[in-house]
Amino acid sequence: MCPLWVSYQTALLFLVGYWTIFPANILEVAGFGPSIIQVSMFLLITHMGTMISVKELIAQWKTFAISIIGICGICFGTLILGKLFFPWDMLVVATPPLTGGVVASVIMSQAATAKGLPTLAVLAVGMYVMQGFAGYPLTAITLNIEGKRLLKKFRNGEIQKREVNSEEGEKKTLLPQLPKKYQTTYILLLKLGILVQTSIFLTNLMNKAVSEFVICLVVGAIAAEIGFIERRPLNLSGTFGFFMTGLMAFIFGGLAKATPEMIKELIIPFIGIIGFGVAGLVIFSIIAAKIFKESIPMAIAISLNALYGFPVNYTLTNDAAMALGKTGEEVDFLTGEMLPKMLIGGFASVTIVSVIIAGIFAKML
Repeated sequence: MCPLWVSYQTALLFLVGYWTIFPANILEVAGFGPSIIQVSMFLLITHMGTMISVKELIAQWKTFAISIIGICGICFGTLILGKLFFPWDMLVVATPPLTGGVVASVIMSQAATAKGLPTLAVLAVGMYVMQGFAGYPLTAITLNIEGKRLLKKFRNGEIQKREVNSEEGEKKTLLPQLPKKYQTTYILLLKLGILVQTSIFLTNLMNKAVSEFVICLVVGAIAAEIGFIERRPLNLSGTFGFFMTGLMAFIFGGLAKATPEMIKELIIPFIGIIGFGVAGLVIFSIIAAKIFKESIPMAIAISLNALYGFPVNYTLTNDAAMALGKTGEEVDFLTGEMLPKMLIGGFASVTIVSVIIAGIFAKML
């Protein structure tokens, strides 16, 4: 089932449940109290940091730059154009989720709750749920256009199929990797815990001038680069699903404060802010395409990753390649041309930039 509909249906289930039979403290009853939510946040963001590969980012630096420019377009659309129609605090809370997704949504929801702004906390959750309605169809359209352009050149012999490098040599790191038999759930979680505590210590050392979540991201990236921790440690430990469930529980648990009147009040902001954000994204992506000699449809698709990220970007790209390619070779060609750019675009926006933006915007509220 499409992740958009899963998120939408889950949000609707929680919303109707809170209005009817769900107790307000259903998450606490299920064992997802504030402590486990906080632990999930810190571990997941540090885990995301370990996914940052300097080598990959250098190889796809143009894609990374286009993604960042697209996010600047979102900020321009919401904060500059949106300011003409919506309150500033509303725009500050809504913008980070629009640039990345679940983690940014949680950070802004927490910030709004801490400031005693329950309506804006619900807005942050709603932005995460609703933005896919704009991102999915627009991405499908742009990938379809780009795929047809590439196929025409491929069939005319103007472009050759990319050769995939099959070398899988282990990258040497400053610290030697632990043998596989010692990469147990407990050891991996211990390493993550050490990195989280280090991040909190550094945040306090800087008098919280920078968000602890941003520090977690940076510390995780450095630790993976030097070899202190393996990449994607939560996946290796088999605990990613559990901590992600804790995070999603917090997201949908925020709907406990949403009354029918509040939802009615937020419908126009949802539509307006997403509209302004996407308009800014498209305009800035076109500019980026001109700067970096990329096709306009591909540049827009790369930037649209901010509205969903992985694994949706993988699914949409694969679907476009399968629909357009007449042979296995053509499907492989389209996948090889479009998928790396889409994955790096999602990685840049959802994994890196959105967390940084949320850390900054949370202090602006």
